[in-house]
Amino acid sequence: MAKFMSYAEPFPAYRSHAECDIRGRQKPGRERVIETATFEEVTQIRMSREIGGKPVYWVAAYLVDGLLIDTGCSYTAAELAAFLSIHPVRRIVNTHFHEDHIGGNHALQEKFGVEIFAPADSVPLIAREAKLFPYQETVWGYPAPAETRPLPAVIRTERHLFEVIDTPGHSAGHAALVEKSRGWCFSGDIFAREKMKFIRPEEEMGETVVSMKRLIDLPTDRLILFTSVGRIVEDGRRALQECIQYIEELSRRAKALEKNGRGIPEIVRELFGGEHAFAEISNGQYTTENLVRSVLKMEE
Repeated sequence: MAKFMSYAEPFPAYRSHAECDIRGRQKPGRERVIETATFEEVTQIRMSREIGGKPVYWVAAYLVDGLLIDTGCSYTAAELAAFLSIHPVRRIVNTHFHEDHIGGNHALQEKFGVEIFAPADSVPLIAREAKLFPYQETVWGYPAPAETRPLPAVIRTERHLFEVIDTPGHSAGHAALVEKSRGWCFSGDIFAREKMKFIRPEEEMGETVVSMKRLIDLPTDRLILFTSVGRIVEDGRRALQECIQYIEELSRRAKALEKNGRGIPEIVRELFGGEHAFAEISNGQYTTENLVRSVLKMEE
């Protein structure tokens, strides 16, 4: 069983009782919050918009030796900038272009003048206006366009060397950062949990499995996953292997049902008991049907 890091040595939360979108409009009565914690030399920064006093969806960035990995959503950009004013950042990396990973780019670039790097496929997408569904606007907000540079093969800080690992699957332009001497893997969204129930339509489970195997095979004594949903998984290899086994077994079962004449809605009912409630909330973007379609396309 993997162990998940508890929040040791927490810093004070930074809270704002008025919410601004990137256009500067005020929406009173809602709150945005960041919470920070440390793991070894890494500072985890969890961020969320709050509605009714409850976080809507946590996303995580990580700060280590002046390197910030991901910048959260636009709603928490001001709070993130306030935190970084006393915990300096010298360089930023986006693991991919999704709005909950790049939302602070523009504000941090304006305030600190730092360079931002991203996978080459993500660079043009980060530079243009995002097109979001209503649930994405509600939860994460519109990220302001920002200038980024293609990720080099390695990122050097004063004390660490991070290798950039190509990890497509969740999105086409997706990368993980690995500090091999410490066994740290900043994995973005290539792994969130061992058993997923729904995915975006563009996600490719076959590519995800290949990417996870690439991380498992890294020549490190340990592999700690620093995930974008805030989980720090100390036994990362075991967690990745469990997720691979789940996906491959799901693929086998779905293909067997398809061979027996079942359509995708029937397969969803038989394997999951029906479509996940988040399908409606997300305007049909995060669905169990997407997951079934993707595993049906996987090669044996």
